[in-house]
Amino acid sequence: MEITRRHLLSALSAAGLLAVVPAGRADAAAVAEGRALLIANTVAVLAGTAASNARPETAAKLAAVDRTARANLAAMDGAGEGELFAGLPLGTDEANLDTAYRRLYEIALATRAPGPSALYGDSAVQRRVIDGLAWLHEHHYGDQTKGYYGNWFHWEIGISQHVSRTLVLLADEVRAHRPSLVPTYVASMDAYLRNGTDGDVNLDSRFHTGANLADITTNRVLQGALLDEGGDARVRKALTDQLTVFLTVDPYRPRHGMTDGHYADGSFLQHASVAYTGSYGKGLLTRVVQTLKILDGTGFAHGGELLPTVHGWVKDGFAPLIFEGWMMEIVKGRAVARTDTGYADVAVVVEAVVDLAFLAARAGTGALERAADALKSYVKHIAATSRAPLDPARFVSPVSIVRHADIIADPAVRPADLNPAERSVAFNAMDRTVHRRPGYAFALARSSERISKYEYMNGENLMPWFQGDGAHHLYLSGQDQTQAYGVDYYTTVPPHGLAGVTAPVEQRRTVPELYGKAFYDNPGHPLHFTASSESQNKYVYFPRGTNAHSGGAVLGAYGTASMVQSSDAAHRDRALLPDDFVVYRNATATKSWFLLDDEIVVLAAGVGDAGGRAVTTTVDARTAAPDDLTSLTGVRRDGRAWSGPGTADLKWLRYANATQGTAVGYVFLDTPPVRVSLDRVTRSRRLVRTANADTRVTRSVLGVCLDTPAGTGPARLAYALVPNATEDRLRAHTRRGPLRVLANSIRLQALSHTGLGLTAVNTFTSGRHEAARVRVDGPASVIVRREARPGRGVTVAVSDPTTGRDTITVLLRGRGLRKVAADPGVRVSRAPGGTRIDVDTHHAYGRSFTVTLRT
Repeated sequence: MEITRRHLLSALSAAGLLAVVPAGRADAAAVAEGRALLIANTVAVLAGTAASNARPETAAKLAAVDRTARANLAAMDGAGEGELFAGLPLGTDEANLDTAYRRLYEIALATRAPGPSALYGDSAVQRRVIDGLAWLHEHHYGDQTKGYYGNWFHWEIGISQHVSRTLVLLADEVRAHRPSLVPTYVASMDAYLRNGTDGDVNLDSRFHTGANLADITTNRVLQGALLDEGGDARVRKALTDQLTVFLTVDPYRPRHGMTDGHYADGSFLQHASVAYTGSYGKGLLTRVVQTLKILDGTGFAHGGELLPTVHGWVKDGFAPLIFEGWMMEIVKGRAVARTDTGYADVAVVVEAVVDLAFLAARAGTGALERAADALKSYVKHIAATSRAPLDPARFVSPVSIVRHADIIADPAVRPADLNPAERSVAFNAMDRTVHRRPGYAFALARSSERISKYEYMNGENLMPWFQGDGAHHLYLSGQDQTQAYGVDYYTTVPPHGLAGVTAPVEQRRTVPELYGKAFYDNPGHPLHFTASSESQNKYVYFPRGTNAHSGGAVLGAYGTASMVQSSDAAHRDRALLPDDFVVYRNATATKSWFLLDDEIVVLAAGVGDAGGRAVTTTVDARTAAPDDLTSLTGVRRDGRAWSGPGTADLKWLRYANATQGTAVGYVFLDTPPVRVSLDRVTRSRRLVRTANADTRVTRSVLGVCLDTPAGTGPARLAYALVPNATEDRLRAHTRRGPLRVLANSIRLQALSHTGLGLTAVNTFTSGRHEAARVRVDGPASVIVRREARPGRGVTVAVSDPTTGRDTITVLLRGRGLRKVAADPGVRVSRAPGGTRIDVDTHHAYGRSFTVTLRT
């Protein structure tokens, strides 16, 4: 499906989405009934019901709610003059104000959660919370001239969420005790929506997009449910605004000029250019599903019509990025530096999937019933394959805990992944690639002039410089990924030594080291650098690359990716920036990744530095617990055995972790001597995030590196990663194995695999390029697979890695072929010397077009 056609379909969907929200209500009684049910649904979602909370599976959750509330009450008891909670100063730190409101919500929650807690139904405690809200409004929130300091998020989203939920939980008591509190707070929350328009959402604001928009509008739905006057209109307007997040983003015709949201290929972006499925994306998923739950039966929206869209997000956007219960780091932005694990990230997704399955099953249609069954099986699959047990006590809703327990206990639900066992996914709209096989998953982070190289913000992810420069994660089946990746990987592996990265040998300083604070502060400059300015985003928080070429093609379960590495936008715009603004120049490299069954082959050309600096390419970097039993074995090119660490001219290398039962092999097809290190590294987690506790962690860190010395010409490299390799498999690669490097230059990189009958070609420049009887015009990614059996079937995939070409032409030399099947936009014709394939890539945004041919 072409993006242009998809735009038409999305436009039709937009009209259909508007019908999700009824144009009007029948009468005042129906309005009141709907608002009352919306409040009751919200209380059930947050606090549970008598039935859910009587189940033993919710006991741990309820105990945690009670403990938290009692701790907060004790802090209120110990508060000094000018404090609401002891030790929480207010007036200058917006995060502390947000914390105060969150603590009041946590107390209110305990009073509304049916169960054994003595706090349940305690009206005195509820009034204490209400009085706390009134005190905060009077002293620290109500005066608009004194508020809105620091991070905008707290004022427009975070505080409003805590306040709205607290008022909903205590709606009856608020009405009896302080009835004016609701309209007072709603007026203030409207006034703090300063990136909005007239106290409401502004869909043209870069702050009101994607997950942020879902948060803001959900808050406003709850506020509308509480308001006697104008509440119905507020709910319907908020829902109409929120519905825009369900529309597939068309990057060529962005609505309201915004590119945040879900894309046709499963990608998700936030902040316009950050690959963010695993952080903001899961936040959006959570908020949308929660909204569907609180709207259930209220008449404010027909939520069933939205379920197929959300199911598609899970199937095509989230599932490829979850490996054995772990969320891949390549889509977490600055959250990679947080101490929450990838397993905790997936628990958030699982709660949403559990509730989505329930809603789909309730809808009763055949397609949604099948979707519900698939989602339930996926929940059970994650539980069966995760290396860390999922903790439902971390779910938001006790009702969701019960639903999860019922799925796990149901013998009719069989575990099944939403992914095929073999899958290659090109998330080209966010410059990410995922390749999955039984036993491993390979995740690749690219960047371009469209997608950010990294995300840094608020002192999080302090050393991010190379995370989008071809950095990869190779997840091995059966391994506890907290021992391999997560925050401790980024803590102990040096930033220039991340797996897959080609980087200059130099020391860089973090933003706080450079400027003495978490951002570059220069509001008087023409570019107006403030904490939330567009210039801060462009040059500090999430700078993009400066080269257009980043993409790849997928053919069945096989894939290829390619990227021209570049410096970032700040280096390009050095002349526009203030004199004290520090920029860094990147190393150069043109790279391809060929994603097969047993190997990931990497070709790199033009590896070097325009200024003559030394450059290092890290073939792989892996971490392990310091006491794990690891070994390094290999063979030199002259046939002699080798064991490391050290530097040697190697044919192949094998790293094995006997404790974890894992191994990775490396075949060096065309490389200089390989430098292999295996070091015991101890560093503080605060090294990567200022808010992390000063916890020192120790890891055994493997580095497999190829060095390009200072002053030398551009290098050419070719090597393969072999997951779960045995020594016998690695020896087979050196005895005329199936891999053939056909070309490796900054113009053309190509590989063939004789066993698969596959040829993959990435081209980077204009003009004609040829390898193995495949001719390609201009930059492209092409995969050709020829069947060995009689009939000579040939399948071809073509993609535009620049996203800017209108047509790509490929010529297959040899006997003429006829078209058997093809995607729309693919034309096949006879040509001198072979078969010509013309692909209409106009506005395709990197998607792969396939055609099947036969002699």
